[in-house]
Amino acid sequence: MSILVTICARGGSKGIPGKNIRQMAGRPLIAYTIGTAKKFAEGKDCVIALSTDSQEIISVAEEFGLPTRYKRPEALATDTIGKMPVLIDVKEYEEKKRGTGFDYLIDLDVTAPFRTCEDLDAAFEMLQKDKEALNIFSVSPAHRNPYFNMVEENSAGYFELSKKGSFVTRQSAPKVYDMNASFYIYKKKFFDMSYNTAVTDRSLVYVMPHMCFDLDHPVDFEFMEYLIQNGKLDFTL
Repeated sequence: MSILVTICARGGSKGIPGKNIRQMAGRPLIAYTIGTAKKFAEGKDCVIALSTDSQEIISVAEEFGLPTRYKRPEALATDTIGKMPVLIDVKEYEEKKRGTGFDYLIDLDVTAPFRTCEDLDAAFEMLQKDKEALNIFSVSPAHRNPYFNMVEENSAGYFELSKKGSFVTRQSAPKVYDMNASFYIYKKKFFDMSYNTAVTDRSLVYVMPHMCFDLDHPVDFEFMEYLIQNGKLDFTL
């Protein structure tokens, strides 16, 4: 059983400039994901691949034990390109170099490093056990619920609940989850079926049993660093 672990880190970032290699609690952000990937790969038929358009990111990754000769094509390095073409390109590169395909692809997001090898192992086992499932991705319980306290504009310009229902408490509404972007695991047949998004009609979710969120705003970076430096995480990173 062969596994490709991908770490995708584009050089340009409008929200948090240089975020992928910005120092966080004494280490570049990408180093946390590289460390988890290397631990997960121990004892497995596993290849770890970096996808980036930035020579600076390539250099930093090499310092932390992840050298690469692959560089993401410019056409796949814009902020309008989805994740699937990026994954497919680096997957095809590694398959050509290896001379064979991979049974699974695990994508680890640099901007959501709050994951453990135990999380990856548990999610991987869930996906293996479900023969019909195509993929699995990490989620966290949502603080808002579209059946109860999320609204959207209707065609008349007024606002109504995003999803119809007659629920009077959030607890009675169907459970919903936030995709926290930390990791995605795909079976080979997912790519054979040419999906262009991670959410399919045969997707599983792994509910993180601990704190997890991704960096979206500069203050998120400061909050994440505070949690690490002050021992406030509810798990061991």
